[in-house]
Amino acid sequence: MKYKGVFVCAAVLLSVVTLHAQPQNGMNPDSVKKQLDRLAASKDPAVLQLLNSRLKALAASSREDDMGIAASYYFRINNTKAFDSVVTAAIRKFPRGLEARSKAQQEITRMKSLPEMEEGYRAFIKNFPPGNYPRLPLGEDRLPYDRIRYTLAKGYAMEKNKAKANYYAGLLEADFWKRKPYHDLSDIFHANGDLTNAALYQKKAVEATLPYAEGKIGNSTAAKWAASGYAEMCGGYARILYEQKKYLEALKYIEIADSAAKGRSTPVNFTYANILIALNRDRDAYDKIEMAVRSGETTEEMWEVFRMLYVRVKGSNAGLETLTEDIRKGAGNDLKERLMKKMISEPAVDFTLTDLNGKKVTLSAFKGKIVILDFWATWCVPCKASFPAMQMAVDKYKDDPDVKFLFIHTWERTPDPAADARAYIAGMKYDFHVLMDTKDPETKANKVVADYHVSGIPAKFLIDGKGNIRFKLTGFNSSRQAAVDEISLMVDMVRSEK
Repeated sequence: MKYKGVFVCAAVLLSVVTLHAQPQNGMNPDSVKKQLDRLAASKDPAVLQLLNSRLKALAASSREDDMGIAASYYFRINNTKAFDSVVTAAIRKFPRGLEARSKAQQEITRMKSLPEMEEGYRAFIKNFPPGNYPRLPLGEDRLPYDRIRYTLAKGYAMEKNKAKANYYAGLLEADFWKRKPYHDLSDIFHANGDLTNAALYQKKAVEATLPYAEGKIGNSTAAKWAASGYAEMCGGYARILYEQKKYLEALKYIEIADSAAKGRSTPVNFTYANILIALNRDRDAYDKIEMAVRSGETTEEMWEVFRMLYVRVKGSNAGLETLTEDIRKGAGNDLKERLMKKMISEPAVDFTLTDLNGKKVTLSAFKGKIVILDFWATWCVPCKASFPAMQMAVDKYKDDPDVKFLFIHTWERTPDPAADARAYIAGMKYDFHVLMDTKDPETKANKVVADYHVSGIPAKFLIDGKGNIRFKLTGFNSSRQAAVDEISLMVDMVRSEK
């Protein structure tokens, strides 16, 4: 169902405060931010001292908007202690302000039971009435309310309670953001075998993004974000229409997705090929499936379709084995060429963390071995989406004493992240060595993830036997086998240097 090439969880949840700050002392907020951007980009100690001075002034302001700007820049420069201090002060000064509202929303979406969350939502509406806050053009100010509604709708959809899922989905107000919850709900209904509701919500996602894709809603950051998802929504809708045997309608939407991807999306090409097969256009379907298998992001299902179409179009399987070998070799060469450009050599910061069994684990203890670090969190959907592929990689190297995998849980959002990580890993039966990079009680920072300058998760680092980082990867490619092939080739490239 997913049509994104790469998935990643961002480290920062942008708040409406920082995006829509009001002028300070007559100064346009955009001008303030441009000045701060210039200061933050400098390496001159005197300039950085000036930056800290400016941020302290903003943090001490009597305006929550100014405090929000200070908080966002403290986060940007990894001053987690100052960030937490400013946010705490803002909540204390403005108990019905935007930061207080954001914190309350996060606490509700972390509640374990849906009835408890519903009760929390009703209290949230009462304590933070939407009408008390400025209405922004695309509904950006409604995101805190929509995040709770989305969580409830998703939870009830997973429980197959369609009535409540539809009710909370119907309350969504942030116009530019609707495509995400609609798309996610479509995925859940699809997984439940409910193609009718899967199609309904995927169509809503398409319709929600269309005006942005057509450029009718302006050029704001929010509008650009919404527009960027149109092709993905069309690709997902085409897939469902295909499963519903609505082939001509599916063709219309897959053509939109293919045009946006310029023929380079493997999932789109695969869906396109299946639709063309259903329309008895085997020659055109063969061209699409060949593009898919040549991408190097191929599943066995794609190869089966490729082999079937080859025989149909060519009349026999003569030459199929040779072509298959050439394609696999070519894809491997292309991947190696791409990875060669990404290869680096930077000293890896040593660390000692505690694993889920309470044992201390130090990176430098693995000297002489290749170590793959995988930064993740239980709340990170792309991280969890990558885990089946990572389990395949772990299984491949389980008997290789020179390759080790360390899964580092970080950026926790719950009081007991180790318990959450342990429950998730055990529940999914993953054979992972999990280490906990929890917040330092003094600095309030997750030290290891900060030391590795991670800006989004999942983030993977391959470290060679000398303790140098050789590859950095962020996000997850939707093809499991491609992900395993990529890790395997990186390991081989580093080994070949010995």
